[in-house]
Parts: sequence; C-alpha cells; structure tokens
Amino acid sequence: MKGRIHSLESFGTVDGPGIRYVVFTQGCPMRCQYCHNPDTWEVNAGTWMDSEEILSNYDKNRAFYKNGGITVTGGEPLLQIEFVTDLLEKSKKKNIHTCIDTSGITFAPGNTEYLKKLDSLLAVTDLVMLDIKHINLEAHKKLTGHSNERILQFAEYLEKKKIPVWIRHVLVPGITDDPIYLTELGNYIGGLSNLKALDVLPYHNMGKSKYEQLGMDYPLKDLENCPKEKVIWAKSLILDGIRQKRHKN
Repeated sequence: MKGRIHSLESFGTVDGPGIRYVVFTQGCPMRCQYCHNPDTWEVNAGTWMDSEEILSNYDKNRAFYKNGGITVTGGEPLLQIEFVTDLLEKSKKKNIHTCIDTSGITFAPGNTEYLKKLDSLLAVTDLVMLDIKHINLEAHKKLTGHSNERILQFAEYLEKKKIPVWIRHVLVPGITDDPIYLTELGNYIGGLSNLKALDVLPYHNMGKSKYEQLGMDYPLKDLENCPKEKVIWAKSLILDGIRQKRHKN
C-alpha cells in the first residue's frame, strides 16, 4: 500500500524510546500557530511511497534501532489511517517497536467504520505520542483552529484500549504557559491510567524562515524562543497536577 510521505528521518532521538526511524506523513487539518512544518499541511502534496519501500530503508540501518523502532508522525498520520495500519502491521511482523505521533484530531467516536479502522491500527501500535496543544477548549480553538474535544475523547479511548501514551505539550510564552491551565492539564492526564511519560517542549521560532520561503505570514513572528528554565517550571506544575489528581483518586 502507498501513502503520501513528506520526508523520512533515519536517526530520530525525540520521537519515542531509543533511536527511531521517523516517517513524516503528508497532510494535516490543524493550523497550529507555532507549527514549524507548514509544508506538511497540504493533503495532496508529498511523495507517494510504498510501505515495503519504507521498511526496506529501515532494514538498511536496523542495527541502530535495536532499542528503538519506527515512528509515524506528520502532518497528521491518522489522515492516512489505512496506509499507516499497513505499514505498522508489516513492522510488527518484523518485530519492530511501533509508535504513532498524533494530535488525535481525526477521532470520530460516532463513526463505526472509522472505529473499526482505528482498532485495527491500535492492535499493531505499541505507543501513542499524543500532542495536547491546550487543555482549554476556547484557547485551543484560537491556537489551532480546532476544538480539543475530539482530542480528549481520543485520549480516553486510548486508555480504554490500554494503549500506552506519552503526552506532549509545547510551551508557548503567553499562550500555553498559564499556571492555571498547566495544573489543569496535569489534573486531566493524571486521570489516564495508561500515561507513561510527559514531554514539555519549548517553543522555538525555527520555522519562521520556512514560512518566508513559502510566502506565508508566520503568526508568532515577534515571539521569542521559550527558555529551558521555563520548561522545567511548567513541567513541575503539570506533574503537581498529576499528583493532585492521583492523590484524590
């Protein structure tokens, strides 16, 4: 089966456990203000690649991935759910650890056919890295153009299916760094029994030049990079929120 691929990375170190072979799929419905890969948005762009070709590339450096595996990210990989399922089914047959990095925005809880496809994918998924952009619904809409309702429903569905989850949260100064919302995020993910890790990532403006090359206006062009010290502070608040939730339970 073929899918639209934006790019491939041979030695990913921040895309799941160990060293990963990272597949960036093409297409994304989200319009995050801080997105540094706007060239992944268009669904009809990218390069058609067969899942067998991707795994052949993986095998060339397989010795380096013995403690890692393959991660499918994007864009939004679940826009191409059949292709990703095919790729991960073949990966599991080769005993490769599989990971999906997703926003969860495509989740359709009332669609029986979609859930059937999703279950097939989750059956061959070892780990989901779930990006929660903002815990507040209205702030999420402003930041991404979409509500976070389906994303949180997706998180709860993953818990129901007992799929291990790493939560990712980008700390954007003045947007996602409110202490109240950080604690609220911690309270929420603290209720997920399948939570395995938390990554708080500092906002950076490295995508600014890409927007200029594409002739696009970068929404956060006047925003400075987030200092690492603030990331440490924010993560501690989220962890406190997790502890509060679990102490109550």
